[in-house]
Amino acid sequence: MSKYLDTFLRSFSDFGSYVWREITFQVEPWYVNYFWWLIALSLVVWGLEIAFPWRKGQSIVRKDFWLDAFYMFFNFYIFKLVIFIAFSNVVEMMFMDLTGGSLSQLALIDLSSFPLWSQLLIFFVATDFIQWITHILLHRIPVLWRFHKVHHSVEEMGFAAHLRYHWMENVFYTPMKYIAVMLLGGFTPEMAFIVFYFAIAIGHLNHANVKITYGPLKYLLNNPVMHLWHHAYNLPEGNKYGMNYGISLSIWDYIFRTNHIPNEKEDIKLGFPGIEKFPKDFKSQATYGFSSKD
Repeated sequence: MSKYLDTFLRSFSDFGSYVWREITFQVEPWYVNYFWWLIALSLVVWGLEIAFPWRKGQSIVRKDFWLDAFYMFFNFYIFKLVIFIAFSNVVEMMFMDLTGGSLSQLALIDLSSFPLWSQLLIFFVATDFIQWITHILLHRIPVLWRFHKVHHSVEEMGFAAHLRYHWMENVFYTPMKYIAVMLLGGFTPEMAFIVFYFAIAIGHLNHANVKITYGPLKYLLNNPVMHLWHHAYNLPEGNKYGMNYGISLSIWDYIFRTNHIPNEKEDIKLGFPGIEKFPKDFKSQATYGFSSKD
């Protein structure tokens, strides 16, 4: 047991060194420099909000902007990647100890012989579907919904709202994503970075204060109009758990009839009943959800 703990803790220190190499531009290849890529992406999408605001009465620095900016690095960079790497290393070690083999033996399909574009596409679709299912569970299972309420506590939508969520969601999502990585053999970490980058870009746009519907592609890609209704305070009758669960792709909602876009209004009320009493600071939100009274 001690060696698993050592591996888990060493993953944290190794990641710390990696972060420093990213900040100082020492990472190769350049496109896996997550730190500066995330900053650049955020500035671009924020620029779109400033230049083409959908809700014109909303401030450039909207309500809770800086809180969400902190969440951006805490969740999507520090906590999420650290936990993913540490979790992956421990699971790999445990599997090798138990079977004497590699997790690649469990792969349902070996992508290594596929063209690069198809490898990326398959992995992207597979992980998005897994996240769609997980997202539904976050809404339907009461104990999970208590944590997910942090994300739905956003009252003014903007790109950084994409990253406001309880750290426990990483604990739920990470194993699910790891399963996808494990079942798709031949997929390299660099490829995973590319797919995650693309998914984060879509997530930023989905929460941004811009009006994008993608035309006919709205049935395939999630978009700001569709996702705004996911955050609506007033849910449609007969759908008390919500609608529009898509992360990057909207197609799952259209296939399984969980889509809901009654109109393209930009000023709908966001949140959930009781949001006025919900904690407003990071510390209180980070500890929220562990009590049945929450």
